Amino acid sequence: MKKILVILLVAAAYAGGYGYGRWYGKSPASAQAATQARDRKVLYYVDAMHPWYKSDHPGTAPDCGMKLTPVYDGQQSQYESKLPPGGVAITPQQQQLIGVEYGSPQYEDVTDTVRAAARVTLDETKIAKVQAKLDGWIDQVFVDFTGKSVKQGDPLLTIYSPEALATQQEYLLAIKAQHLMHDNPVHEMVGSTESLVAAARKRLELWDISDAQIDRIGRTGETIKNLTLYSPISGFVMERNAFAKQRVGADTPLYTVADLSTVWVMADVFEYEASHVRLNQPATLTLDYLPGRVFRGRVSNILPQVDPNTRTLKVRIQFDNPDFTLKPDMYGEVQLQAGGARKLMVPQSAVLNSGDRQVVFVDRGNGYFEPRPVEIGEQRDNGIEILSGLRVGERIVTSGNFLLDSESQLQSAREGGAHDRPNH
Repeated sequence: MKKILVILLVAAAYAGGYGYGRWYGKSPASAQAATQARDRKVLYYVDAMHPWYKSDHPGTAPDCGMKLTPVYDGQQSQYESKLPPGGVAITPQQQQLIGVEYGSPQYEDVTDTVRAAARVTLDETKIAKVQAKLDGWIDQVFVDFTGKSVKQGDPLLTIYSPEALATQQEYLLAIKAQHLMHDNPVHEMVGSTESLVAAARKRLELWDISDAQIDRIGRTGETIKNLTLYSPISGFVMERNAFAKQRVGADTPLYTVADLSTVWVMADVFEYEASHVRLNQPATLTLDYLPGRVFRGRVSNILPQVDPNTRTLKVRIQFDNPDFTLKPDMYGEVQLQAGGARKLMVPQSAVLNSGDRQVVFVDRGNGYFEPRPVEIGEQRDNGIEILSGLRVGERIVTSGNFLLDSESQLQSAREGGAHDRPNH
């Protein structure tokens, strides 16, 4: 009986092992395939999306981040390097011969600077015109040449005017009548004489006769034959039209006095750079005759009209000029700081620009190069902004790309796609 039980247990164990292997164990074919896969030699690793990229080590593709696929001995035909349209393959020796150099797009903090030719002009808010406002003859001239520095209140000239002399006499008579009527019980008479005094004094004031001169006339009781005109502001005489014994009228300009403690600088900004200019924007001015010296000011006005001949916009910048170094009609160069921005930049030599299309050659590894269309933005002295088409860290060609482009066009022609890519 015991022998029968032992035989049954052995049979059940065999049947259970067979069933497990039948349903859950690997098939002989699968096991053989796995053994062959382990025994095969890995030749290299490729990017399944871009099979022209090869690597000797496992990892991820640098462009798309996909895991690299191993290529075993015997599978090369499945992963033959297929170049993108217009792509070229250049050996290291050929690269050295044509002078291929590399770089990569990088984000940079870019400060936009607008440079413009500029001219120093007068501050129009600090210009004063001197006129007599009455008819007469100039007697004495105290400021007798253009360019002379004057202070506010300095005498400029004396003028004899019969009209002013007659008004002074009226003023004295009105004062005398006022004194006579001071104790008069008829208040209307007193008020009338006061009005006469006020009216005569007002006429003298309107002729720019100073309060000191008018008070002197009233105090001494004597008229002033020659009235003195004084400088209304401190500055420099820019124009002079006053000479001794000259007859002048109310509309005769005698002097132009300008305060040069501040000046305006008019900069000609090109139309395409106008968007970088704003009010109160800091600006610097340099002059050829003063190398190394920089003047600092701010934009005070942007004129509303573009010059139709030069296609430039007039920008007015105000500068302090305490030592009068800046003189009207000097020429210089203005720089306007338009603020900074973080931009993706590449060297200018990296971009092949045909006008309607811009291309950068990207190194795909193993001697393969892809012509990548890009969208460019602002062009600067040291680089070009890339708006789309490249990423940070990609390896690009910065020198020798013209020869690569020639080979690319030949490759496109061989593939029948020469009409798809315009010449550069």
